[in-house]
Amino acid sequence: MVLSSSERNGDARERLLARLLDAFEGALPAPEVSLREVAARAETSHALLRYHFGSLPGVLAAMLKAQRTRDNEALLEAARHGTFDDLVVAIWRAYTSPDQLSRVRGFFHVVGLAAYNPEDFREFIDSLDDLTRMLASLAEREGLGTEEALNSATVTVAAIRGLLLQKVLTPGAHSEDAVALILRMGGDRSGSRTRQGRSSDR
Repeated sequence: MVLSSSERNGDARERLLARLLDAFEGALPAPEVSLREVAARAETSHALLRYHFGSLPGVLAAMLKAQRTRDNEALLEAARHGTFDDLVVAIWRAYTSPDQLSRVRGFFHVVGLAAYNPEDFREFIDSLDDLTRMLASLAEREGLGTEEALNSATVTVAAIRGLLLQKVLTPGAHSEDAVALILRMGGDRSGSRTRQGRSSDR
């Protein structure tokens, strides 16, 4: 079997990305470091990083997407056996643990860059709905209609990200009842199920 040049490039990019993830041990390079410094830590070449990722922001976006994919595999397992609320708690705990701080900061750094040049970060942007889809699926499983489940999940994810941003910028102002607040903002799913049940009885 002969691989096309695009397939070979894809494999090389994935191998390079795996090397970056191993080199930084679950964290992200700081935005102020140079691409050459990142290459040195990963024991690869600056030219290879530029060829496959374009720039330091490109490296950060690719690493974030890969890390979040790994996280989602564990979160998806929690979703299979838990409730909407259980998954919200799992997401919050996953991203507020001390060892996640550099990644959370890196996430908002890349989001800010993507806001100015969305086409340069399309793959990263397209991956941002993953948690929303998982939560919406659980909300449907618990009795909400498709549109209401998606709305509830969208608001919940927005609340999580907003409170994470607050945690990064003003940690002293972080609410002790953040999870309860997030769940309230996501909507009253039990009330919606009750209303739907009454409607179906009529």
